[in-house]
Amino acid sequence: MSTDPYGEGSTVERLPSRAKVPVEQTWNLADLCPAPEAFEAGLATIEGDAQEMRTFKGRLSEGAKTFLACLEADSAIRERAGRLSSYAFLNLSTDGLSPVNQAAHGRTMSVESVVLAESAFMSAELLALPAGTIERYLVEESALAPWQRWLKRIIALRAHQLTAETEQAVAALREVLMFPGQIYQRWRVADLAFRTVRDGAGVEHPMSFAGYERVYERSSDTTLRRNAYITFTECLSAYKNTVAAVWDTQVKENVALARLRGYGSAIEMNMAEQDVPLDLFNRLHDVILTELAPHMRKLAELRKRVLGLGKVLYCDIEAELDPEFKPVSTFDQAREMIVNGLSVLGDEYSSIIKAAFRDRWIDWANNEGKTKDCFSGGPGNMHPYVLIGWDGSMRSMVVLAHELGHAVHQYLSGHYQKSYSRGAPLLLSEAASTASEAIFGRWLIDHSDSPRMRRWAIMQLLISYYHNFVRHLIESELQRRLYPVSEAGRPITAGLLCEVQGDILAEFWGDAVAVDDGARLTWMRQGHYYSESLYSYSYSGGLTVGTAIALAIQREGAPAAERWVSTLKAGGSLSPLDLAKLAGVDLSKPDPIRDAVAYVAELIEELVRRF
Repeated sequence: MSTDPYGEGSTVERLPSRAKVPVEQTWNLADLCPAPEAFEAGLATIEGDAQEMRTFKGRLSEGAKTFLACLEADSAIRERAGRLSSYAFLNLSTDGLSPVNQAAHGRTMSVESVVLAESAFMSAELLALPAGTIERYLVEESALAPWQRWLKRIIALRAHQLTAETEQAVAALREVLMFPGQIYQRWRVADLAFRTVRDGAGVEHPMSFAGYERVYERSSDTTLRRNAYITFTECLSAYKNTVAAVWDTQVKENVALARLRGYGSAIEMNMAEQDVPLDLFNRLHDVILTELAPHMRKLAELRKRVLGLGKVLYCDIEAELDPEFKPVSTFDQAREMIVNGLSVLGDEYSSIIKAAFRDRWIDWANNEGKTKDCFSGGPGNMHPYVLIGWDGSMRSMVVLAHELGHAVHQYLSGHYQKSYSRGAPLLLSEAASTASEAIFGRWLIDHSDSPRMRRWAIMQLLISYYHNFVRHLIESELQRRLYPVSEAGRPITAGLLCEVQGDILAEFWGDAVAVDDGARLTWMRQGHYYSESLYSYSYSGGLTVGTAIALAIQREGAPAAERWVSTLKAGGSLSPLDLAKLAGVDLSKPDPIRDAVAYVAELIEELVRRF
């Protein structure tokens, strides 16, 4: 009987259906929507309600009161749609095999497109108002304060707004413009079929996309790890031309929108819309990929020595260094340790963590059809939900601490901000989670009861730094190099993607890691490419801030923690750089980036000494 790669000792046949998992391991979606019937009833009314926005069309010049009424109506519709959309998405995440869940999710996407299309006139009308009108409205009507930053961003982007009719057309096409991501996910989840793979003892194991990335890629069994890599990349290679066409379509979509809006490039458009200076985007890539590389090569050399490898292949760079040491944890133990490890952030922060465990905001069941991704999500006007696949390891506990960082941020922002001021800027979207993980990781290191446990805790932090500072930033570097190619009119083919991917990996790893044909297919492994906001780079910005916060709390204690919690409460009410400054981090300079690189170097140096 085959071993299931998602749970040690379990089998594929023993993975239960969603209906059979214990309710205490699932989240309570009744807080979001009391019953499926309520979802259907709510969905049926939203499209009609969204059409009521037409009553405000052409009237935003009437005065501050009419203007406020329009914004309040739009926010109310979006919040209702957001709740239903979250309900459908969360159900799909826990049982993606259900046709009912698939259909419900599809319907909410269509409804969201209608909501966006019906309110698309607002931006164009706002910009058509005489100069100074919006500023006057803000003075005359104090209730407009929650929309202040959004309004100022619209004014700042005035030159790139389209006519009301064109903006409405673009909004109406939102569902179509999201097709590249949907196609990629359907391919990845539903169409890939892998051969079984053998381990060093000749035992066969089943393969899946998630199984490779979550289990086999980190296996200490070199035969299993490399066999899985060969099987995995051979299967990907068979689809490379199709996936490259999807990749190219996503890029062309961004390029076309940038030209339509009058930007010099798609990257410039994305950074402008995020209120992130282009030089900061470039600095994150240039400093980290250049200055972190020698230290990561040293970590690769450590793997070569400890694992007895003749050479390090790309599939070896995440292999476990101490596979016999696998500290375990029950979910109850995880709750206690996470609460203790993050207690330095204060009583309010801790109370939210406790509520997440107590009130079933967390889904930690393992069942058939559940996504293998971990995330925190939900509408911004209520408590968040956290999804994780719990396997009883302490590594799962570290991942949970990361996701709870997101959850606390969403909760605090939703509680202290309103409407358009809730969402964190993309640059800092990963700061709350990586700060939580860095603080908890440091607590694990400092509270280790043995040298071996301390060594294990260091390795957990390094996993996070590898994924956020190396893997995701290399993904972003591929975009940074290939968007200009598309803008020059050259199609992005599978051959070009493999060539440039290989160049980037070879530049970063040097002679420490062999970059083979399988490594050149790495571009096929990331769904973030299908986000119009160039999401991958944001992990490096978030972890830079998160590291700075963790180091400041180590030095200062409560004052630094209070600054950070105040920043979380500020949500999206300030620009990304101003939010970072509120937390005590100056992103206008390279210093925080270099400090984070230096911290990673210290962790690697200690790890090398301990082996």
